[in-house]
Amino acid sequence: MKDGDTIAAIVTPPGEGGIGIVRLSGPGALAIGNKVFVSPRGKDITKMPTFTAHYGHIRDPETGKVIDEVILLLMLAPRSYTREDVVEIHCHGGIVPLQQVFELVVKMGARTAEPGEFTKRAFLNGRLDLAQAEAVIDIVRAKTGAGLVTALGQLRGDLSQKIRSLREQLAALLAKIEASIDFPEYDLPEVTREEIRKGSENARREVGRLLASAQQGQILREGLRTVILGKPNVGKSSLLNALLRQQRALVTNIPGTTRDVIEEYINIRGIPLRIMDTAGIRRTEDLVERLGIDQTRRFLADADLVLVVLDAGTGWTQEDEDLVPLLAEKRAIVLINKTDIGDQIDIEQVQERFPGQKVLTISVKEGWGLEELEETIWKLVFAGEVRRDQSVLVSNVRHKEALEGAGRCLTAALEAVAAGAPIDLVAIDLKEAWEYLGEITGETVGEDLIDRIFSDFCIGK
Repeated sequence: MKDGDTIAAIVTPPGEGGIGIVRLSGPGALAIGNKVFVSPRGKDITKMPTFTAHYGHIRDPETGKVIDEVILLLMLAPRSYTREDVVEIHCHGGIVPLQQVFELVVKMGARTAEPGEFTKRAFLNGRLDLAQAEAVIDIVRAKTGAGLVTALGQLRGDLSQKIRSLREQLAALLAKIEASIDFPEYDLPEVTREEIRKGSENARREVGRLLASAQQGQILREGLRTVILGKPNVGKSSLLNALLRQQRALVTNIPGTTRDVIEEYINIRGIPLRIMDTAGIRRTEDLVERLGIDQTRRFLADADLVLVVLDAGTGWTQEDEDLVPLLAEKRAIVLINKTDIGDQIDIEQVQERFPGQKVLTISVKEGWGLEELEETIWKLVFAGEVRRDQSVLVSNVRHKEALEGAGRCLTAALEAVAAGAPIDLVAIDLKEAWEYLGEITGETVGEDLIDRIFSDFCIGK
């Protein structure tokens, strides 16, 4: 961020809508806004108080051309999102007026904001720490209410508060160790190995608790990658449509209808499922269908959950048998479908072929068993132990990796204490754990990482 730099961006999505917004932030925001904004009473917005709205028009001061009728909002430093002077121009939500207003403010001295630059300025100016800043994009991308609650909790600082508390505990322990090493001539209370052990153990326990929430948090953030698997014409596309509660996939009684992967997000009791309806797996000479089956196998390799669909009407077949080795070490729910028209499958036999997996009987056509399926998915994700409104979850891969690094260092410190190593060597591991935790809130990260994080944001945020 350069001194005297004022940025601008269209902050509403492209397309037509009721309102579109052009945002400016920086020391020149008021001056630029004053050049292009004309109110009926000739207001000078540089003299107006913060958090005020003003009616008027946007006009090119060089040509006198009126571009749009607008409402202009003022948010003055430091009480703004970026802690800089911020001007928002609320235009009619059409592509042409928005683009012309944006081009005009750039011509008057602003520059185009980089992706995430408004939030990056909020971080650099101390309004948000890095974990809170990353929560902003999680709010924008939240796919369920539970995901939104988690992101809002992180924006509020719930995770940051826990991380700071851990760092303060480690800093206090390090201070005692370093004081006893650096100032032996002073009559300072000597830190004991038991005190170091307890402090390290407490910190490792808290890190472990946060890491235990990472799987649930990441699912709420990114969605549970779910593949619907089965032989052709078993009801996979019908299941997708039933869970979506709309006709998304083409359903016919012709085997092999689905040849490409159809992907949708589904909200199952607050859990976002990134669900994929795949080509039925069978032996076929059809080139296009074979390509679809190959794609199914690739998606299956990355799946978090597999919904295996069997046909109660036709019974167990060799095509079903071919699915068994594909599910080794996979978390799956086996669904015996079409129970409204047949009972040709022995549930005990199915359980033997898929040991350890949950087996349910359903009828997608009649709607039988779908509620139990949703309940089973929820229990698989949360093991019945985590509240859906829990906000302090580790949902970011970067945070998880930093916690894992801190955990390794704390384990190394405990092992060093147990082995009778000098306490100055133990302090090295504790200091490294403290630094790993600081990466989460941004207190011990480099500029390159900061740039990379904010580059994933949308322009205008």
